[in-house]
Amino acid sequence: MGGDFGPCVTVPASLQALASNLQLHLLLVGDPDAISPLLAKADPVLLERLQVVPAESVIAGDAKPSQAIRASRGTSMRIALELTKNGDAQGCVSAGNTGALMGLAKMLIKPLDGIERPALMTVIPNQQLGKTVVLDLGANVECDSTMLVQFAVMGAVMAEEVVGIAQPRVALLNIGEEETKGLDNIREAAAVLKTPRQSIILVTWKAMTCSPVKPMSWSATVSWVTSP
Repeated sequence: MGGDFGPCVTVPASLQALASNLQLHLLLVGDPDAISPLLAKADPVLLERLQVVPAESVIAGDAKPSQAIRASRGTSMRIALELTKNGDAQGCVSAGNTGALMGLAKMLIKPLDGIERPALMTVIPNQQLGKTVVLDLGANVECDSTMLVQFAVMGAVMAEEVVGIAQPRVALLNIGEEETKGLDNIREAAAVLKTPRQSIILVTWKAMTCSPVKPMSWSATVSWVTSP
């Protein structure tokens, strides 16, 4: 129900997802009065794999995560996450308040053992005509070296198992390729990733703009996973 444009975007997107994947079944959580009119002209065959789950309210996009979590009972986001937690759904997709989603997911579903915090991820094309997985994209303001290593592992698994990149390489985005550069957390994470017990190969990347002179301004709390 959340997001910049609400159901008028998320409902058509859900129908498009159903049309592109015949194995997919969806639970749309939200206000039935807002969702049903957007399904009126949908293909009845698609609607056989879609169910609307009522929710009393939504979490506002500008709500602070801590406040949103405390007042989350009955909201579409919390119900969707509870469906995932209880095994009624295999995953949760939300266009709503990102901070609230991260906080509620950590509280209800909980991270895997050995993972302290969730991360935001996306997939972008690279110069080798392959795909690059990048994380964290804003879920965490500050990250220590342990978290960066965890992000690297999560990114490597996502790249291999979901994106289909065989033996993905891992890199920490830093202000330069020299090992002496960067913050302590970057250098400490690099040292851990280089140890033999890690089943991933560290590659140091130096982010540049189109101009070969001026480097880009990047956050140092990012792990990259890319195809060879």
